[in-house]
Amino acid sequence: MKTLIHNAEIVNEGRRFKGAVLIDGDRIEEVFEGDAHIFNFQFSIFNSIDAKGSLLLPGIIDTHVHFREPGLTHKADIRHESRAALAGGVTSVMDMPNVNPPTTTPERWQERMALGASESRVNYAYYIGATNSAFDSSFFTPHTSLPPIKLFMGSSTGNMLVDKREALIRVFRFAAEHDLPIVAHCEDTPRINERMAEAKQRWGDDPDVVHHPWIRDAEACYRSSSLAVRLAHETGARLHIAHITTERELTLLGGTVTGEVCVPHLLFCDEDYPALGARIKCNPAIKSKKDRDALRQALADGRLLTIGTDHAPHLISEKQGGCQRAASGMPMVQFSLVSMLGLMDEGVLTLERLVDAMCHQPALLFAIKERGFIRPGYKADLVLVKPEVWTLQQSDILSKCGWSPLEGHTFRWRVWQTYLNGHLAYDHGRMDDQVRGEALTFDR
Repeated sequence: MKTLIHNAEIVNEGRRFKGAVLIDGDRIEEVFEGDAHIFNFQFSIFNSIDAKGSLLLPGIIDTHVHFREPGLTHKADIRHESRAALAGGVTSVMDMPNVNPPTTTPERWQERMALGASESRVNYAYYIGATNSAFDSSFFTPHTSLPPIKLFMGSSTGNMLVDKREALIRVFRFAAEHDLPIVAHCEDTPRINERMAEAKQRWGDDPDVVHHPWIRDAEACYRSSSLAVRLAHETGARLHIAHITTERELTLLGGTVTGEVCVPHLLFCDEDYPALGARIKCNPAIKSKKDRDALRQALADGRLLTIGTDHAPHLISEKQGGCQRAASGMPMVQFSLVSMLGLMDEGVLTLERLVDAMCHQPALLFAIKERGFIRPGYKADLVLVKPEVWTLQQSDILSKCGWSPLEGHTFRWRVWQTYLNGHLAYDHGRMDDQVRGEALTFDR
């Protein structure tokens, strides 16, 4: 039986209009504009969903998550985190390679793909991790399921730092030759190490987390990002700078260099550390209100192309301590869409730009096939959201770690339904655990 979602306000490709979407199997069959009664449907042959008062958006594509499997499943795993994603209107994720063991060989990538097929409740892809060693060339034979290369140019979770200049040049040249985008974590490790040593002299062996943006400061970010941009220009590689956190880095964007902003850096600033402490400790660090406001403006005007979450769960016990001891990262994937709708309500960005940054641009940037838009013939990944005032309680959290820095926050929108490849996979709190995601494919 086909499904007709009607009376919705559809937001797609820069437009908002009242209309209906007809789903047949796993795909969108047709998109209609206007009132449902003019379509002359025989509703008895359809599963009819009256979406009056709701927004109908393409399913969110989050190109920056850490679901922690394999090797770190005490804090997160594919099943729990993908369920959280689905409840948040996220239908596709691209998972980072710094697991244990890291995803740096064809065999490890295939193992993760098998895990995704078995466990993921959303569509999935797994990044290729760059290292200081040479690539296994067999990894990069034409393959429609291969996502971009992830490059850690700053020390972070997982010990995957690439810091040798010859290795960096090799990665950029290889990416240019094979037309694979590079997604780079940019922080200057020598600068961070120097600042940490000085911080310990000033404030003790485990400096309070309020000093985290002083240690991992704007200069550390700019040094690394500007080096990545120079290498991209020298080699012709396409570069996407992950989780940009500073106003100065925005000057580096343009041409084949694009940027991502992550939800925590749009929501929080250094003024929030006294209240939230290590719950908002992440790498790169959340910085000043001036930086946060500059990121918001750059997102609104399109200089920052995509929104990710850097969803990075840790147990709350691992988040205790300060700059040295507390783990960096936080869970965000379940509440990214409703958080960004909150920024829309504040006038930070339009609904059309939100959909562009969370759906359209991720699909275009990484050439994800048949997703990210509400178009006939595309996969039926859709999310319905409704205006509703509610306050986040711990019992609402589906991530395995069981906490969120947003606990106690009041939202004004709620994810009502999430359709995954045509299936109603999430329906106002009810999850269809029989539904599995598909491997994302790429047009290359």
